[in-house]
Amino acid sequence: MWTPISKFILKYRYILITVILCVTTFMGYHSKDLQLAYAGSKVLPLDDPSYVEYNEFKAKFGEDGAVLVIGLNDKRIWQKDVFNDWSKLSNDIKAIKGIQEVLSVGRIYELKKDTTERKFVLNKVISAPATSQAEVDSLKQKIEGLKFYDGLLFNTKNGSTLMAITFDRQILNSKYRGKIVNKINDLAQTFSEKNKVELHYSGLPWVRSKLSDKIAKEFVLFLVLALATTGLVLAIFFKQFHAVFFPLLVVINGVVWALGIIALFGYQISLLLGIIPALIVIIGIPNSVLLLNKYHNEFRKTGDKMHSLEVAIQKIGPTALLANVSAAIGFGVFSFTNSAILEEFGHIASINIIATYICSIILVPIIFSFLPAPSAKHTKHLDSKKLTAFLQKIDYLVFHHRKAIYISSAVIVLIALYGVTKMHANGYVVDDLPKKDPIYKDLKFFEKNFDGVLPLEVSIDTKKKNGVMNASFIKRIDKFQEMVSAYPEISRALSLDEVLKMATQGFYNGNPSQYRLPNTMEQAFILSYAGKSAGKGSGDMLKAFLNKDKSETRVSFQMADIGSEKMNVLLKELEVRTDSIFPKEKFNVVFTGSSRIFVKGTDYLVENLKESLLLAIGLISIIIFILFRSLRMNGIALIPNIISLIFTAGIMGYVGINLKPSTILIFSVAFGLANDQTIYFLTKYRQELENPANSISKAISLALSETGVSMIYAAGILFFGFGIFAASNFEGTMWLGILVSITLLVALLSNLILVPALLLSLEQRINRKKVAKPLIQMDMDLVDEDDNNKV
Repeated sequence: MWTPISKFILKYRYILITVILCVTTFMGYHSKDLQLAYAGSKVLPLDDPSYVEYNEFKAKFGEDGAVLVIGLNDKRIWQKDVFNDWSKLSNDIKAIKGIQEVLSVGRIYELKKDTTERKFVLNKVISAPATSQAEVDSLKQKIEGLKFYDGLLFNTKNGSTLMAITFDRQILNSKYRGKIVNKINDLAQTFSEKNKVELHYSGLPWVRSKLSDKIAKEFVLFLVLALATTGLVLAIFFKQFHAVFFPLLVVINGVVWALGIIALFGYQISLLLGIIPALIVIIGIPNSVLLLNKYHNEFRKTGDKMHSLEVAIQKIGPTALLANVSAAIGFGVFSFTNSAILEEFGHIASINIIATYICSIILVPIIFSFLPAPSAKHTKHLDSKKLTAFLQKIDYLVFHHRKAIYISSAVIVLIALYGVTKMHANGYVVDDLPKKDPIYKDLKFFEKNFDGVLPLEVSIDTKKKNGVMNASFIKRIDKFQEMVSAYPEISRALSLDEVLKMATQGFYNGNPSQYRLPNTMEQAFILSYAGKSAGKGSGDMLKAFLNKDKSETRVSFQMADIGSEKMNVLLKELEVRTDSIFPKEKFNVVFTGSSRIFVKGTDYLVENLKESLLLAIGLISIIIFILFRSLRMNGIALIPNIISLIFTAGIMGYVGINLKPSTILIFSVAFGLANDQTIYFLTKYRQELENPANSISKAISLALSETGVSMIYAAGILFFGFGIFAASNFEGTMWLGILVSITLLVALLSNLILVPALLLSLEQRINRKKVAKPLIQMDMDLVDEDDNNKV
């Protein structure tokens, strides 16, 4: 099969290179349509009950994560000039197109009773800049008397205050959001520098915009680092310009295809898709390394350039194909998670790993067919004395110290398994950011001063038309929100009850002592006022808290980023306690909001990615079984790579790295890549058994000496390639790089030491006739057999 393929590639090289260039041009043209992901990660399936409830909530009451907050804790805010500048900043931000409303102590509203029209009028407290400090002091007293805002816009206990900026829903998850955020930042920074006041920023619009900026920067950073790292490895290995430049050119071609495919699929660049270009470079380069090594090896034997390129395609083509299929499976299993963000990642990674392989197997031989033949200097890398000596030591260890190998492996596994018991599934909204990052530090500011800014919403359905307006139900809400707000991680509520308390205070001319629920006699009167209240941008006061038939209401909280593990416990406790206030037979209470969706998403991914890992193991096991047609060989192939995964999981347990969406990826990805080394070794071992003169022991030694070099170089490229992700600003991506690198290193050592030892131990049980002919002929030689010392 591969003989005609190799002849076809070299015979029709002009046509093939033209076709690839046309495809690359097409993909490059479409890559201009790439966009960053502006909405939150689409983690849960569309039909997940929690996600359905969340979308139903937004349809009734509007977006829950549309508020950007700017906070400060500085007494100078109440100085005349600073206060006026804060008020001006609030109004300037409100004037930005795409901003729906801005509330702050410098732009705040109060309810005024209009006895003529029998309604409330929403008036600005501040209509013009203050002209004296006495006026500001009077305003401060008046503002702090508006109890509705205490804990929302200001905190009288610690003196902190914030500005709440509500985005228009149409702008919130679009590319324009970033531009608006930048305008807000520029205006706020001008205020900060002028008045020497430290400001803190948070809220989902801010966090998502800043994360998008970081993703865009790392998108470029990792691509550059991947090219630089792999280029350096190639230069050290080959010491030839052509052998560095053109393999890099081939993987850059693969990157262009990947970007074009992302655009054609209509995907947006998320945190995961942002690392695809670097992955293509890292995983694609070994294809070129194997081809060039085989080409150099054959040329040194025959001196015939075209024949050597044909042999390189014939021998490396099937081997590299199987290796790339294994890697693609490691990524492709994410396509079965029913999570949009992981499905996109799985689709793009698996498709482009195979696409880059096809480009490599075609372009590398074609390009080098036009270049001068390699000189003796360029093939010198094949004589690696240090690696040969290293592999000979491993050979000695395998043949003379198998017992020690097994004992050491068992001890390592037991220690690692204990570490595994220390692992926890726990994710935070911003825990992928380092603790020193401004986003993280500012989030902690709001948690300290306002109990957090992450939305937690509760919808309460009375199952009756106008049921919300019942006096006893309103009292239940008050009891409920007091119960929830008593938790230190959760802020005070914003609800129908709080609006009614505000209305009661307004009805009694702003008297702070009247911030309370109306009594039975007052309720109908005040509700009629509130229902007809109007003011610029206000509309019906109660509209934001009621559905159309007034059978359902919302209660909004803000909460701290306490992690999915603690959040699950908290929500379960709240749901149990809520049943005592709103019995299930009469009311339907749903906890939702961005915070709840994040927790559900984390739980969903952890559970489904466990299944993905099992699926990857199953699929790769099938490939190995088809290749070797032996359950025993299948077991030998899986053991070293499963040990490497256990080792990595143990490290995570000891170090305290939680299982979460960004870290659970490690296992499927690493398993898919690590199995390449096993396949390389066992394939060569099977080939050596074809020779009747070779005993099983000799076949093992030959496989070690001849394939070990390729395994080391392939693993080395992947090790240093994934190591670049340690430079990420996102801890999840950083640990992905570090832990995948560690897993691949452990897998390499396991495959070089443990697999040969297991084969030797089973020597007497192996039926030579059953393993004499591999299903697919492959060749992983990196060195000339005549130059290699046989054991």
